[in-house]
Amino acid sequence: MEDTERNHTTRRSVLALGTAAAATPWLGPAPAQAQEQAHAAAPGELDELGIAELRSRMADGRLDAVRLTRYYLERIERIDPLLHSVIEVNPDALREARRLDGERRPRGPLHGLPVLLKDLVETGDRMHTTAGSLALEGLRPAKDATVAARLRAAGAVILGKTNLSEWAGGMSLTHHAGWSARGGQTRNPYKLDRSPNESSSGTGAAVAANLCVAGIGTETNGSIIDPASANCVVGVKPTVGLVGRGGVIPGVPSQDSVGPLARTVRDAAILLGTLVGVDERDPATGASRGRFHRDYTRFLDADGLRGARIGVPRNVYFGYDVHADAIAERAIGAMREAGATVVDPADIPTAERLEDLPSSMVVQAYEFKRALNAYLATAPGEHPRSLAELIAFNRAHAERELRYVRQDGLEAVQRLDFTEREYREALATNHRLSRAEGIDAVLRRHRLDALVMPTTGPPAKIDLIRGDTYGGGASTPAALAGYPAISVPAGFAFGLPVGLTFMGTAWSEPTLLRLAYAYERVSRVRRVPTYRPADVGF
Repeated sequence: MEDTERNHTTRRSVLALGTAAAATPWLGPAPAQAQEQAHAAAPGELDELGIAELRSRMADGRLDAVRLTRYYLERIERIDPLLHSVIEVNPDALREARRLDGERRPRGPLHGLPVLLKDLVETGDRMHTTAGSLALEGLRPAKDATVAARLRAAGAVILGKTNLSEWAGGMSLTHHAGWSARGGQTRNPYKLDRSPNESSSGTGAAVAANLCVAGIGTETNGSIIDPASANCVVGVKPTVGLVGRGGVIPGVPSQDSVGPLARTVRDAAILLGTLVGVDERDPATGASRGRFHRDYTRFLDADGLRGARIGVPRNVYFGYDVHADAIAERAIGAMREAGATVVDPADIPTAERLEDLPSSMVVQAYEFKRALNAYLATAPGEHPRSLAELIAFNRAHAERELRYVRQDGLEAVQRLDFTEREYREALATNHRLSRAEGIDAVLRRHRLDALVMPTTGPPAKIDLIRGDTYGGGASTPAALAGYPAISVPAGFAFGLPVGLTFMGTAWSEPTLLRLAYAYERVSRVRRVPTYRPADVGF
């Protein structure tokens, strides 16, 4: 297989040409040929293997980086026409794998393992970084984002970029999870007419479908844990400031997190350890000094639920979906049997206020406009230089950019203009209600290690015309607080995945990973996708 430079090829030609495969937007039912390919593809020998198992095979010579990279590229070629989860593959992936195979000593725990990055993460290579927008096809990052550089330093092969909700969901006031003008509609691998949920949807679907070892997502409010739930994988939304965001297209900086999605808690913990640390391009990471760990696997304990105090916040975070409730009740029962003390109810005192906060809108509009304007003004390449220019670009290319998704979200942010004083007061309100009077209040009152609740309900049907339907979810308290949350597979409703969220105070990732790992071991919910077509079953 030759590494040949060539642009604008289809995903089907990537194995022959070794080049970037920009996804052609696809809106209709899954093509019959692609369905046949997916159903005919029996699980491969490397499917569902974790980082430790893959590294073990490499250590004893049964596997190398080139073979593993080619394996995932072939799966992308065969299966991703169903999913549209990968927006672009790295034209140099095999070259990178070959170089890693030639190194005498492993760089780190990810040596030779292919990972996918959400298309918000800059890479200083031949791939694009576009936020799913046609407007940024001319963007040319000068270097890797901090997280991409740290993955490479740990030995990872950057396999490609994943599709997402365009501009991480900031484009429209309605949900269109997994839709971008550049990548089309990402679909749920468990049922192809179902939403992959929120903006890291491409990463979630690709990890679930074994198109990579693991992947990187970002979250402002729900965009890691919700796709993890919908795609039956593990998602870790870290404390804001634990993982550097330098070189990541911004959303709402007081809430933005970068974190791993993986098929197991152990793999997510390994990835998290490679990402953390102070980032000179992200001042928020200064607060992580003395609080981050290079190896989070040392906190994993199969008996980690024994003696733990788990709180159940019933108000707001239960009752919106009967299937999610039933799955969560079974999970709570399993935790009791595993030795946890369950405090039920343990409500967040400010829960109802957090879900409809006027101050939240102020913070999002103020930060998003300023962060995006600053990013566009300085990013190298040919592209719009401001939010106003981006809106004008979309209008000029409405046939592709605005065919299904309005840009009323971008227009609202451009129109709203709050003073710095109004913003700072709103941010202080968000933090007070979500932290001291919210999550921390209930943890302190009941002496809890963590809160647990359904992540969200079973994924709804994709509706490009009216937008996706969401009944509720767990993400808002941790999002506004900048606190960590982990979603773990918890069950299925009519074959559709539902996750369970563990939520805690700032810098409590070691505790949450311990609890999530122990729950994963007793529940063993994860199963491979079925790629059911739209006309089959519920």
